[in-house]
Amino acid sequence: MKKHSGMRPHDVVVLLKIATKQGTDWFMKDLAYELGISASEISESINRSIIAGLIFEDKKRLMKSALLDFLRYGLPHVYPQKPGSLVRGLPTAHSAAPLNKLIQGEEPYVWPYSEGSVRGQAIEPLHVNVPKACLKDQVFYEYMVLCDAIRVGKVREKNIALEELEKRLS
Repeated sequence: MKKHSGMRPHDVVVLLKIATKQGTDWFMKDLAYELGISASEISESINRSIIAGLIFEDKKRLMKSALLDFLRYGLPHVYPQKPGSLVRGLPTAHSAAPLNKLIQGEEPYVWPYSEGSVRGQAIEPLHVNVPKACLKDQVFYEYMVLCDAIRVGKVREKNIALEELEKRLS
């Protein structure tokens, strides 16, 4: 088995994309195409996640409890985010579904994206291609929005996002 060199931000992206594939057949090349990440990097990401105990050896099934623990306790500390300058982009965190129905925020949070339609405070996505991938897959978009709420939100927002993720991953 390969040596674990630490998780990378896009490993979370890959794991959550796999979560959207529950009950369907898929190949690594599908993930690569849909996420805009090279097939070799998808493979390396999955191998890191196996070593970290977040996905089973078959590379298809998530260890949901471990993933939720990682998102709850690791994500906000390993990949924290502070809102940045005002930019045009794609809404995220409390500014997008499903959280925008549950949480009212003052200033929208967005991933900087030239084709975005909302002006708000910049939140750097876990991978540069996340906005584009989210526009193609609503379920994946919701997972990423919930992750950003954990990364940038206050306690209440984090707890709501974690509850929503738990429902979706169960």
